Amino acid sequence: MDILGLSTSPSSGGAYALILNETDGKRRLPIIIGTFEAQAIALELENIKPPRPMTHDLMRNIIQSFNTFVKEIYINDLREGTFYAQIVYDNNGETLTQDSRPSDAIALAIRFNAPIFVSDHIVEEAGIETDPQMEEQEDSPPMPETQTSDVPSEEPAAPSSKESRIRMLEKSLTTAIAEEDYEKAAKIRDELNRLKE
Repeated sequence: MDILGLSTSPSSGGAYALILNETDGKRRLPIIIGTFEAQAIALELENIKPPRPMTHDLMRNIIQSFNTFVKEIYINDLREGTFYAQIVYDNNGETLTQDSRPSDAIALAIRFNAPIFVSDHIVEEAGIETDPQMEEQEDSPPMPETQTSDVPSEEPAAPSSKESRIRMLEKSLTTAIAEEDYEKAAKIRDELNRLKE
């Protein structure tokens, strides 16, 4: 996966969505991270060097001082809405792994130019597939909004409207992706998964 960017919205309460993009695919994976971690990632992506080492710079320096480097990071699990990751190190030819939050692992990965991998089942469960026709939709006039909140209400519009609700959510998901509002898209995706179960 590549880092597509960071996204936020006024309703996020200071959280950011880190957007990962499939290198050879069309799926995106939004991961909600904190402000500090977002700043650590953004500074390195923009090649901005603070006057004193930040936490992840310090971690990189410590890792390198032991003649070790980060080979890759692997987002390997998703449990109850929480992502889990592993940092894979090379220590003088020996491979070591360390449990980590994905945000910290990614902040280290970009400092070592290490690849980011995500388990297939996670991308299947939490990924958002981008539509090649999205660019055409962005140029067309916006559809009228039927909901006022970020995430549509859990109450169905009619007693037998589960399928129509799924269709409405799928349209909302497409719109959110087209507008690059990945936090909203992640919430809608979760709601869709609940309905489909």
